Amino acid sequence: MKRNDPITLEIVGNLLLSVAEEMGVTLVKTAYSTNIKERKDCSTALFDAKGQMIAQAEYVPMHLGSMLGVVTEVLKKFPAHSLRSGDMFITNDPYAGGGTHLPDITMVKPVFIEDRLVAFVANIAHHSDIGGMVPGSVSANSDNIYQEGLRVPLGRICRAGELVQETYDYIILNTRTPVERSGDLDAQIASNIAGAKRMGEVVRKYGPDYFAECTDALLDYAEHLMRAGIRTLPEGTYTFEDYLDDAGANSDTPIPIRATITIEDGMAKVDFTGTSPQVPGPLNMTYSGLLTTAFYCFKAVAGQSIFSNQGIYRALQVTAPEGSIVNCKLPVPVGQRIDTAQRVVDVILGALAQVAPERVLAACNSVVTSAIFSGTNPKTGNYFVYLETIAGGSGAHSRGDGLSGVQVHMTNTSNLPVEALEREYPVLVERYQLRADSGGAGRFRGGLGIQRDFRILNDGMSYTGLGDRHKFSPWGLEGGMSGSPGCFQASLNGDGLKQLGSKISGITLNKEDLVIVCSPGSGGYGNPYERPAASVLKDVREGKVSLESAQADYGVVLVNALAGLQIDERATLKLREGTKAKRGEQNNEADRNRR
Repeated sequence: MKRNDPITLEIVGNLLLSVAEEMGVTLVKTAYSTNIKERKDCSTALFDAKGQMIAQAEYVPMHLGSMLGVVTEVLKKFPAHSLRSGDMFITNDPYAGGGTHLPDITMVKPVFIEDRLVAFVANIAHHSDIGGMVPGSVSANSDNIYQEGLRVPLGRICRAGELVQETYDYIILNTRTPVERSGDLDAQIASNIAGAKRMGEVVRKYGPDYFAECTDALLDYAEHLMRAGIRTLPEGTYTFEDYLDDAGANSDTPIPIRATITIEDGMAKVDFTGTSPQVPGPLNMTYSGLLTTAFYCFKAVAGQSIFSNQGIYRALQVTAPEGSIVNCKLPVPVGQRIDTAQRVVDVILGALAQVAPERVLAACNSVVTSAIFSGTNPKTGNYFVYLETIAGGSGAHSRGDGLSGVQVHMTNTSNLPVEALEREYPVLVERYQLRADSGGAGRFRGGLGIQRDFRILNDGMSYTGLGDRHKFSPWGLEGGMSGSPGCFQASLNGDGLKQLGSKISGITLNKEDLVIVCSPGSGGYGNPYERPAASVLKDVREGKVSLESAQADYGVVLVNALAGLQIDERATLKLREGTKAKRGEQNNEADRNRR
């Protein structure tokens, strides 16, 4: 038996990551839909022969929950001795270890060296439609999972290298966009084939036995590093609570999510007792999604440089009442579970901010603001489903301002370029800009949200808007102010703009109608009166902060002079000295009340 050494482990770990990343590139480059080829709403991962995740490419963190238990489920249903080279499996069922919502389709392929099972490769892709009561397969009004689309039971999509046509056809038959689904399924198959080939090369290089030793050692090393990272946090118990606006399904009642974190002897215990029961709307989340979210939070706070593998989970203990919104039971819907995951991040980070504020962001926009348009494309005569997620603000932190117009936390998808959108769909983007004053004021300013205006170019289209933080603004830290909430607006049939709810489905759109999507900003960090006046002036010049906010929130008085907009030093000093202490104390009191 060979001994593992740190250099070899580092090489093997990076080799595995390169295989996962090549799989991701293959998937993106061969996909058909804009949702995957442009927005990169997909992920890839590698597993050892026992089903433990040993590497994940840096795509969408939430997708880890969709793949975390899928190989274990494959081995339960199809014992290792029954697997053959060329087999590939498919599923999307959140209640059977196959994902966290139905549009995410997962494929798994075993890897063999001769007749020995040595590993698995897997990928997941968000399909823009998988059937259900509304185009896009996520309805704000759903009250059970059967309304959200086709549940694909775990089974073979390929057998001995040949496509299982019946399985393939069954999926295609149950979607509104069969050509697009076919292209994306083919891309997923290609990605796994490429990954299995590369994985086989890695295992042959080191030999199956030594490779297994290395992967076991990498899992142990990740656990060791995570425990060491957790030990840098003060021991104790910390609690935080935040809210989702409502549950969807025509509800307007806020939904509490509560986390109690205990740090003790290199272990983090996260308990969600006190969190809302599962709801009739689509915001419910399975336990695998909750576990993935906790994994993300502690890796971000205590182990950023650790390889993403399953060893990290050994240092975490996550509990939640069965039947709660974060550990739901069949048959409640789960289509919008990502926004619940985002709020789980907020409560975990909010609790950790009590003892390590220098490591934690103020609240981000913490939502996947989604706009789903569907209808018949007059250019092609084909039905389309166009899914867009609008980025928002990332929270300020102890070392700087938050980022503007980015996806955060459990999502990592890219922007769909306007040129690609308008080329493929009968939609015109009339405005795409950062929202001034949406970033919370602070010594470091929160990142800004986005406004995107969609002009409809064809009659008979349908719109679904899925969002949150329209009521509960992203909170600030250490005296920083809250960011602005989001909103949905629409002008229909020539009428004026009307405010829409944060979760709506089935809105009929006709030519010249206008839909406006505004994503939330994010919280500021530190007392706004401690922000350098020159930085405030720069923000105003760049359109990130208004003149009114500069004076009211930052205490900076700006005047027009021959050289342009300038700081009135005397008026600014007087204003800041008179109110700085009072403002800081008010904001700190607000922080204490939130906690």
